[in-house]
Amino acid sequence: MRIIVDVMGGDNAPLETVKGLCAAAAEYNASYIVVGDQPEIERVAAENGLDLTRFEIVHTETVMEMEDDPLSVVRAKSDSSMSIGLRLLAEGKGDAFVSTGNTGALFTGATLIVRKIKGIQRAALAMVLPADPPVLLLDCGANVVVTDEYLEQFAVMGSAYMKKMFDLEMPRVGLLNNGTEACKGTELQLAAHRRLSACDRIHFVGNVEGNSIPQNVCDVLVTDGFTGNVVLKTIEGVSKLMMHAMKDMFYANALTKVSALMVKGRVSEFKKKFDATEYGGAPLLGISRPVIKAHGSSNANAFKNAIRQAIDYSNSGIIYDIADAAAEFLAAKKAAKEAERAAEAQ
Repeated sequence: MRIIVDVMGGDNAPLETVKGLCAAAAEYNASYIVVGDQPEIERVAAENGLDLTRFEIVHTETVMEMEDDPLSVVRAKSDSSMSIGLRLLAEGKGDAFVSTGNTGALFTGATLIVRKIKGIQRAALAMVLPADPPVLLLDCGANVVVTDEYLEQFAVMGSAYMKKMFDLEMPRVGLLNNGTEACKGTELQLAAHRRLSACDRIHFVGNVEGNSIPQNVCDVLVTDGFTGNVVLKTIEGVSKLMMHAMKDMFYANALTKVSALMVKGRVSEFKKKFDATEYGGAPLLGISRPVIKAHGSSNANAFKNAIRQAIDYSNSGIIYDIADAAAEFLAAKKAAKEAERAAEAQ
């Protein structure tokens, strides 16, 4: 297993990404190609006592910044660490690619350089929400505008992911909406509800309201990228607020500090369950090779877990399952067109 890692993207690069990479290398059985500014990577490693001897480093001084136009990944900044890493993946030099960089650029680069699975109309950014049990939310920011057909493909891809990664026999799929009734929502939600209800590849449980997301009503939740990104960041923010409030409560005085010691183990388990950094990153489902988007503000632990996720995703065979589903989509479309032409000829 060979993982290609862009260590230059994100808010805390390259310090936290290099620390996370070294932690992953110590824990997971894989080899690594590191793409980025070699002198800067070596400086950070030397200052923090990190050993880089086992890594192959591909040098570039160009970095995709968060404010860069997504298309610059294949144009003005085609020599960036993100672009080079994606090309290495497309050329088969590695098994998966991980980056904390610009989401739009990563989505564009993965689509244009690595390419989508044949038959998939749009790849989707899929994120496991810090809930109990976990819920896969897609799209989380890649596709601001979607169609009901995109949402159907998101549902099928999300089901394949949860089935393999979380050992669910038939993942429950929900459609994010402002009401549970089938008649609620915009024209998009109405059309998507009809399409998902008729899809025999998924277990569709209907519309899901925002307040029901943590209540174990579905395993996969589909929506457009704008709404999904707002939901994701809101849940992450509330989780952080909850953890800070719990810390303030336990450290309020001497008595509460003693209480904290008595429940320390359970509190650690609770914190880990709802800590977004434990889930690492978000796979771009629908891309022909594993591409993982780690959070832009990832610390070392989050980046280490994003690498772990890349290894697990690459080993899972999910991409083959999605390719099979995409082939069925194409066959169904072809049959529908042929039936339409036959009807017109009569």
